[in-house]
Amino acid sequence: MNTVINTCAAFFNEIRKKNPLIHNITNYVTVNDCANAVLAIGASPIMADDIAEVEEIASMSSALVINIGTLNQRTITSMIKAAKKANEINIPVVLDPVGAGASTLRNKAVEELLSQVKIDVIRGNLSELSFIAGFEVSTKGVDASESDEKYNALDIAKLVCDRYSSIVGITGKIDIISDGNRYVKVANGHKLLSKVTGTGCMTSALVASFCGVTKDFYAATVAGIAAMGIAGEFAYEKAGRLGTGSFRNNIIDALSHMNSTYFLERVKIDEEKY
Repeated sequence: MNTVINTCAAFFNEIRKKNPLIHNITNYVTVNDCANAVLAIGASPIMADDIAEVEEIASMSSALVINIGTLNQRTITSMIKAAKKANEINIPVVLDPVGAGASTLRNKAVEELLSQVKIDVIRGNLSELSFIAGFEVSTKGVDASESDEKYNALDIAKLVCDRYSSIVGITGKIDIISDGNRYVKVANGHKLLSKVTGTGCMTSALVASFCGVTKDFYAATVAGIAAMGIAGEFAYEKAGRLGTGSFRNNIIDALSHMNSTYFLERVKIDEEKY
């Protein structure tokens, strides 16, 4: 069996045993869902973005998530300060560049973060990662634009990996995770995931949760992205036909019951080398 699959499966027992604290500087639209996703998978969330406490909170955490979904000048400063502390104490930093390419403020914030701190994992959609790779994009608010599908996700992932020495996760119909030398394609998920706000933000929070129990950030990114895809499939089977509200709740239910056995039964992963 694929080595990365076995590695990912082992994380589900590890995370519930260690219960890592995950520091989230995230957006106020999805903060509650992110916290619940982290709890459901077995980690512990803390949502702290004030500059007066971010260094202290980062110092006691196992991973840091920076999500620029509802960006403002105050939180940009907090994000950089928290990430520098995370670098100092050697805990992983996961960046979710929500809406990168959509506005000057977001673009500058992403550039500041990538230039001032070491980002271990960048998780976003194709438009966001294409912007980070240096291409012109037509980001549709915080969603990927169909016109940006002209870019090859594998090429974009490798380019960003090589430029920033980060693990890259590009989520879409088929998810791509790369460390620059190898890549994984994850085929789990359901189209209804794109109709519920926060599923991308939750995915980044899950990635950080797994990063909090390992130094293998590549496998942790695969686990977090695949877990959300599997949860989306489960949620649709249980409640998708009732509507997006019921579907949303069942995502959390699926994550709360997910274990290594269920993961191995449902995951659809192909790993290759460039």
